[in-house]
Amino acid sequence: MARGVADTEMIRRTNRERVLDVIRREGPMSRSHIATLTGLSNASLSAIGSDLVAQGILSEIEDAQQESKGRGRPAIGLGHNRGAAYAILIELDVNRCRLSMLDYGGVLVDRLETPLVPDQFHLQQPDAYLLEKIAAMGRRNGIAMERLGIVAISVQGMLDPMRRGLKWSPIPALAGVDLLGPITESYGVPAHLYKRGHLMADGTRWLHPALVHATYATIFIGATIGMGLSFPSEGPLPADIGTEFGHMNHMPDGALCRCGARGCIEAYAADYGVLRSAYSVPEHTTPASAVPPSDYQQIIARARAGDRSAIYAFNNAGSALGFGINRLMSVVEISHIVLLGPGTAAFDLMRPAFEEATLASLTGRINGVPQIILTADAGEPIYRGLMMKALTALDRDHFAPMTATTARADAEECRS
Repeated sequence: MARGVADTEMIRRTNRERVLDVIRREGPMSRSHIATLTGLSNASLSAIGSDLVAQGILSEIEDAQQESKGRGRPAIGLGHNRGAAYAILIELDVNRCRLSMLDYGGVLVDRLETPLVPDQFHLQQPDAYLLEKIAAMGRRNGIAMERLGIVAISVQGMLDPMRRGLKWSPIPALAGVDLLGPITESYGVPAHLYKRGHLMADGTRWLHPALVHATYATIFIGATIGMGLSFPSEGPLPADIGTEFGHMNHMPDGALCRCGARGCIEAYAADYGVLRSAYSVPEHTTPASAVPPSDYQQIIARARAGDRSAIYAFNNAGSALGFGINRLMSVVEISHIVLLGPGTAAFDLMRPAFEEATLASLTGRINGVPQIILTADAGEPIYRGLMMKALTALDRDHFAPMTATTARADAEECRS
């Protein structure tokens, strides 16, 4: 008897999650359309939909678009109840921290952005810094903070096995600290940590519907070199993987990288590697801590004007990236490469060496260079990936498992 109850509850939870997921992916729509996309019967969908509306998780809306072709009353569709919960997204980059508060429908409520100085976490513990930023957001959005459901954090580096902190990060003094525990203890909500490369790949698929069935790599070119790999969800591998592509060895005992190793791809292709090469600075010289965008643009201008040192620097960058892709293609079949970030402004200067290096293997000669997509703004894919991770976690872990009893109390609070 207990087994039957457990099975019924699991089916109920799974079906609720399917409904929430399809609305999350496709947006508000009619009950009949949801039934079609989820494979649920109209009767099952009607019961689940009514339950979610009664619990304050979904809201009924007029599906005017669908009914504009016919007569009579517009059909009533279902969409997220935006006030059901709120999420805080935190993006930690090498030079900035950005907090965004979203409602349950994914609409931006508020945003705070501050520069991140190189010695920030030598001066203040990272967990204390994050709590201070969340508190500042809370003071501006008191009512929303009462319904905070999740905190999701984007970071650069290698996550520790428990995914609560980092083993290594290009952000000084960020590694080795539990970033999530203090947030959960202070606010009583789940907190999650995600690699930026992973989010970049995930967000790119959300933004480019043509890539929905593709296996592709996203590569960030800027102050660092980052990569995400994304596989179709029906494939045998995890949907998205964040890799340390920038720290793959390109040249043994080669140029000094910010990570302390020599010969990393990043040491040639990141902005500081290009700067060092363009000005003929010895490869083992300590990399610049930051490269002003105007300096990078000046090197681009020099290369376009025919300056040999600048051209050589971009050839080196293209070659390092291309050989990295070459090795990757020997392991994974990639149909597309999405290049993101400020370094894409110089990709035409890198491209000849990039393609030559990409083709310098059996796999490269046979399959050719993957289709390349350039996206100057890496921020939007990363933000979109982080947003969808947070909101789908709310769908899956909080709202789908809710029983009628607990949901009733939450729904009354939501409407008050």
